[in-house]
Amino acid sequence: DVQLVESGGASVQAGGSLRLSCEASGYRYYFYCMAWFRQAPGKEREAVAALDSDEITAEYGGSVKGRFTVSRDPDKDTLYLQMNNLKPEDTAVYYCAADSVPCPLLADEYNYWGQGTQVTVSP
Repeated sequence: DVQLVESGGASVQAGGSLRLSCEASGYRYYFYCMAWFRQAPGKEREAVAALDSDEITAEYGGSVKGRFTVSRDPDKDTLYLQMNNLKPEDTAVYYCAADSVPCPLLADEYNYWGQGTQVTVSP
């Protein structure tokens, strides 16, 4: 079975940094695209970033541009999200998603999801 396991979530103060990881396993073909989404309480799931396997195209949601960086280690089948200058509005559960799609920032396009990791940013 396909598994995506996120890690790295924590509680930090505003202005701090975190690095999330998502390790993929159990699949029979290579995921062309891996992505990060997040969901805050009472809000819809929001796209954060997506990166293709060639690491050519990185897409970012508007609220995180310039602060977050997505990267990928194909040898480890791992996706990363470096989050800098965190703000209280970044507080959410962060989910990893993967599929063989051209990296759209649309949750419905991804069939494989992790369980999520909590990020909490205090003022």
